[in-house]
Amino acid sequence: MKRSLTRVVISAAAAFGIAAGSLALATPGMAAAPAAPQAAVVSASAVNNLGLTQNQAKGVQCFLDGSIYGNFVIDGYLGTESWKGIQRWLNNEWGQNLSVDGEVGPQTIKGLQYFLKNGNWGYTGALDGVAGPGTQAAFARFGTSTYGQFC
Repeated sequence: MKRSLTRVVISAAAAFGIAAGSLALATPGMAAAPAAPQAAVVSASAVNNLGLTQNQAKGVQCFLDGSIYGNFVIDGYLGTESWKGIQRWLNNEWGQNLSVDGEVGPQTIKGLQYFLKNGNWGYTGALDGVAGPGTQAAFARFGTSTYGQFC
């Protein structure tokens, strides 16, 4: 028991010493640089494919690309610029009144649901602003059909 306790104390002291030494070597400029994993989290959170595969999302992007609504890279990731294009398209072509901010909030989801229901993409649910399985499945059908047609 005494040996185990000694090992724990020595291990903790060594870990503390290493950490303290690392902090002593740090410069003020080092603290300002964000770690790589944090940057990856920020860029990943800006993308919202609503359950679409990359090819299905490319289909949506390709559909909008040949129009006044497309101003983004066709990469299969629905980021802020892709969603702004979708919002402009829903406003102009489907009579919605959405803020064109690239945010995928309840109003944007309602506008998308309106299109998926009235555009005959098989959405039969409520216009509730929740991107549940029915919304995602209908959006996937739209993305699948447009991928082969417009890309």
